[in-house]
Formats: sequence, structure tokens, C-alpha cells
Amino acid sequence: MEIRIDDLRGVEIARFLEEHLCDMRAVSPPESKHALDLDGLRQPCITFWTLWDSGELLACGALKELDAETGEVKSMRSRSNLRRTGLGSRMLVHLLAEAKRRRYKQLYLETGAMPFFEPARRLYLKHGFSYCGPFGSYRLDPNSVHMVLDL
Repeated sequence: MEIRIDDLRGVEIARFLEEHLCDMRAVSPPESKHALDLDGLRQPCITFWTLWDSGELLACGALKELDAETGEVKSMRSRSNLRRTGLGSRMLVHLLAEAKRRRYKQLYLETGAMPFFEPARRLYLKHGFSYCGPFGSYRLDPNSVHMVLDL
């Protein structure tokens, strides 16, 4: 398996992220959907990685720099038929290593509060994240959960 920076121009990642956005639309009300589309992910403050095996896209994840000492995990996703197989953990470990390399002191994330997101919340807790209040431009929202990890 290989994790590499992705320029978000390939057909595979466009399809993969469209599936992600469809899932988010299906389980999150519009005012609580924080998943970014391709253009949103192409911001200079975001680095996006994809995980591949034998030419097949399996997972993705991104880091958004909030400031020189703080980052945010964005767009974590595994192929739906491979969820709960360790791919998310593998991507998250990569993002954590990169955050430490960048010397971030804190890493935040936002995920859903609904049952659909329970496996994601368990993954983040397993890797040391804890619950916190809204950060950055996020607001208190019953459909969102905010988490932080001190690095």
C-alpha cells in the first residue's frame, strides 16, 4: 500500500469524493454538512493524501493548516466495502505523523454526531483525540462533534 499526496485532478478521486459527499448529504442536514468538495479541498492551506493498493484507491484524508501551530483533519474516508479494516487508522497515523513533522501543537477535527459516524468517533478516540467545543469557524451544532488532540 502507498499513501501519496494527491492533486485532486484524477477521475478516481473525483468519484471517490462524490460518494463521500452523497453519504454526507444522506445523513447530515445541509446546515451541518462540513465535507469539502474538490474545489474546497484545493485550497493552499490543505494537503490531501490518498491511499492506494495495486492501482486501486482505498482511502483518503487531509490536513488543513489553521495556523502555524494548529491543524485540522479533513475528508477522512475509506472505500465503503473496506470500512473497519484498518485503512482509516492507517491514514490517520499518516496524518498524525505529518502534523508532528509540521510541529503542530494541536490537531482538531469535526465529525457527525449521528450513529453513522460512531465508528469514526471510536477511531479518533482510539488515537488519543478527546471531545472539545467548536473551534475555528464551527458553531455549536447538535449534529456535529468536535475533537482535539494535543501533540
